[in-house]
Amino acid sequence: MIYFLHVEYLWGLVLLLPLLYFLKYNKKSYESIFSKDVLERIRVKNRGFSKRVRNMLLIVAAFFMIVALARPVIDKGEIQVKESFINLVVGLDISNSMLAEDVYPNRLEFAKKKFNLFLDNLKNARVGILGFSSQAFLVAPLSEDYNSLKFLVKNMSMDSMSLRGTSFMSALEAANDLYKNSGKKAFLIFTDGGDSHKFDKEIAYAKEHNIVVFVYAIGSDKGGVIKTKDGALKDKNGDIVVVRINEKIKDLALQSGGAYLRSSFSSNDMSVLDDAIKARFEAVDGKESSIRDKIELFYYPLIVALLLFFMANFSFSGRRR
Repeated sequence: MIYFLHVEYLWGLVLLLPLLYFLKYNKKSYESIFSKDVLERIRVKNRGFSKRVRNMLLIVAAFFMIVALARPVIDKGEIQVKESFINLVVGLDISNSMLAEDVYPNRLEFAKKKFNLFLDNLKNARVGILGFSSQAFLVAPLSEDYNSLKFLVKNMSMDSMSLRGTSFMSALEAANDLYKNSGKKAFLIFTDGGDSHKFDKEIAYAKEHNIVVFVYAIGSDKGGVIKTKDGALKDKNGDIVVVRINEKIKDLALQSGGAYLRSSFSSNDMSVLDDAIKARFEAVDGKESSIRDKIELFYYPLIVALLLFFMANFSFSGRRR
């Protein structure tokens, strides 16, 4: 069955009717003066197409061009397609320490940029987003709409929040709730590691609930200060607070069966992280969807239109000396 994907373009054929009428009934003045027999005797012979024929070729070329724009296709019916994907929850640490500027412009903004790069490398995955500090909250449920996820992460603001402390247990519990009754669960965390030196409870929880943790650690060994409206953040003694990356978070990643990666300015580290996740998780079959199996035919009228166009424009009448 042949049909047009853009039937509305066929209305353009109506515009060709006045041109055809004008071409057929518009007579030159000398045609009304001389008889047909006399006109044949006095007409100058030439090797090219006459102006009348060239105009006709252009009109026919326009006809086929409009048909090509309407996109004729052959419909071969519906086919069933089964989607395969992995589910992945991403946690963004938004505690105060993520405002440290040892990574430009600060750790949180750096994490957002890396998250966008990660999505650019990711394929066949549904991604959910959590924000967490002392508590965790849902930013977006599992979704394949990466543009919306990027927009939500970009506009995450800490201005109206009191975000002291980093609770990885809250993040793990929120990730587990988001997965519901799934089996093996992937959880990617962008964090500086917080300030805890023991993660025994978090490791036990991850193993009990089959959560595989991947950590992308952001920060430096030298550390950085946290800027406030009054200058650098200070402790109770009036000393400037310097926050450093906490590599003990590596234990949570490795002992849960995941992977640990230190931050870098290389664009390849997100590909490495993507490969690490896919090496541990196989895509599962999702819902089936129906699509139309179509064969495009637009290039046939397009080729005819181009040929007629060149014939009309490069077959000018020859002049007799």
